[in-house]
Amino acid sequence: MVTLVRSAIGDERYQWHYPFGSLARSGASLAMGSDWAVSTPDPWAAMSVAVNRIPPGESVEPLLPAQSLDLTTALAAYTSGSAHLNRRGQVGVIRPGARADLVIADRNPFAEQPDSLWNTRSDLTVADGEIVYERTKP
Repeated sequence: MVTLVRSAIGDERYQWHYPFGSLARSGASLAMGSDWAVSTPDPWAAMSVAVNRIPPGESVEPLLPAQSLDLTTALAAYTSGSAHLNRRGQVGVIRPGARADLVIADRNPFAEQPDSLWNTRSDLTVADGEIVYERTKP
């Protein structure tokens, strides 16, 4: 991204490349997800990029590190932000009648070092009360 984009758009416009940190600091609502073939469908890898601004597991120059997000903001964008954008109603509540949408991770991502966040895996995903994904453990 750094090599291809900077040379194509120039240094001035490059400073606004994926300005998620600035958007979050301005109070903008963020929604994250993957709906195209050039981005990973793995939300943990994508959140790792949002937090670290480098591809998972690589040791390269971060893409505009001032535009990084903290994990709380990235996780909210992937969960409540996307739910809001998709008009899924009230989210983040546990009560009778509420939608049963949840993900169980294999670890506490907040206890991890930011550069290893991409190693987190989803063990179980439930949507509308139905199990839609269950990871097979080796």
